[in-house]
Amino acid sequence: MSFYINNANPNRPCAINASALNCICEKVLIEVNKVFDACLIREENEPYTLTLSNFVPANPTLPLTFVTADSIPSEPATVTSANIERIDCRPNFANVTVTLSIPIQVNYTDANGVAGTASSTLVVTRTVVLFVPPESLSPVQVSAFAYFSSQVGTFSDSTTVTGNGCLQIIIKIVSLVDLLVPTFGYPCLPICQMVDNNANACPNLLCQPIYPTTTSR
Repeated sequence: MSFYINNANPNRPCAINASALNCICEKVLIEVNKVFDACLIREENEPYTLTLSNFVPANPTLPLTFVTADSIPSEPATVTSANIERIDCRPNFANVTVTLSIPIQVNYTDANGVAGTASSTLVVTRTVVLFVPPESLSPVQVSAFAYFSSQVGTFSDSTTVTGNGCLQIIIKIVSLVDLLVPTFGYPCLPICQMVDNNANACPNLLCQPIYPTTTSR
């Protein structure tokens, strides 16, 4: 069993309707990154140039034939610089400039038809207009994510690829805050299907609650 497998317990993550709001039992203070504004940039057929390194396998036989170039899911893009320039004529709005460094994996075949990969980094800078709240003790930060993909490219030399690709960037204005939210209390965690639950081996452990409890004042 899990939250979504053969589980009809009402106190589980799921879609709610208006009547479920009557079951709200407490207000909880949580520390979260609150998103004040965000936007999505989509660009198609944008020209790019990549300088390659870390060829696998090493020393491929030239010439190389481009296959694809993609951002690496396990290595997210990093914000190398961010600048917020407030707009005097539009209170609480600002020009937000972000420079992102995006790890890229390039796939190719060499002259012998052997498939290989190489690493690169795509650096992009974009400026957008976003809502930025007034200054406070909790600092406002710029958060960004980027995704790149290309199936159109050529090797201009043994370590350089040029081509056209698609780029998506999500830019957010966030701040770490304490937020008061209504909740339904703790979930009822179901027993996993693959667990051998031996109740006699450790009775003290099995009697402990999963979450800390509080008493009303």
